Amino acid sequence: QVQLVESGGGLVQAGGSLRLSCAASGRTFSSDTMAWFRQAAGKEREFVVGINWSGSSTYYIDSVKGRFLISRDNAKNTVYLQMNSLKPEDTAVYYCAATMRPYYRGSYYVRDMHFWGKGTQVTVSS
Repeated sequence: QVQLVESGGGLVQAGGSLRLSCAASGRTFSSDTMAWFRQAAGKEREFVVGINWSGSSTYYIDSVKGRFLISRDNAKNTVYLQMNSLKPEDTAVYYCAATMRPYYRGSYYVRDMHFWGKGTQVTVSS
């Protein structure tokens, strides 16, 4: 059974940091493009950042550039999202996702992704 399991969410004050992890199982994701999406209450799920299979290329949305850092460890089948200088507007459920589509350095749509985790809540208090 293919699974993506996120962890590391929680409650943090503005300016704080969190590190999310996404552990994959059931298949090898080392060839896949991996991404993090987020969904705030009452809003649509949005792409946050993507990373190619080797980790050599990444793409961030403007609102998180310079604050978030995605990385991956293919030996561990795990993707990470280091989130620094968190803001209240970063509050959302964060989802890990994978796609078998060829990587491109840009935003992805929800429909582009083949596998999803169940999400982890990140709450940033002001």
